[in-house]
Amino acid sequence: MIKSNLPPILSKRSLEDGVEWQLRIDADLPYFEGHFPEQAVLPGVTQLDWAVQLGTSEFGYAPKVQSLEVLKFQQLILPGSEVQLKISLNRAKHKLTFAYYQGEQRFGSGRICLTPNDNEERG
Repeated sequence: MIKSNLPPILSKRSLEDGVEWQLRIDADLPYFEGHFPEQAVLPGVTQLDWAVQLGTSEFGYAPKVQSLEVLKFQQLILPGSEVQLKISLNRAKHKLTFAYYQGEQRFGSGRICLTPNDNEERG
């Protein structure tokens, strides 16, 4: 993975089915440079990287991605935004499900299939 720096985390809360972070997407983040000249947008690869970093750290996995499933980027995340990132884990399948949103507005979502930890059964 890319290992981009995480944005400012305004809050974190545990949910019954995962964890949710409130992120501030500052306009001066380097990921906006050149993406795109007419209107800066947060690249999807950066969103994916942040989900991998936060999810694997939270749930105790190494950041080793096997594959991606149902990856969708519905709306653009613009500089100066605040968004929620919710991540849940299906431990039996070694999959993180993530979604970026703000209220009813959905920005991006998908599933990240992880390499099982060495001490876990591969399945």
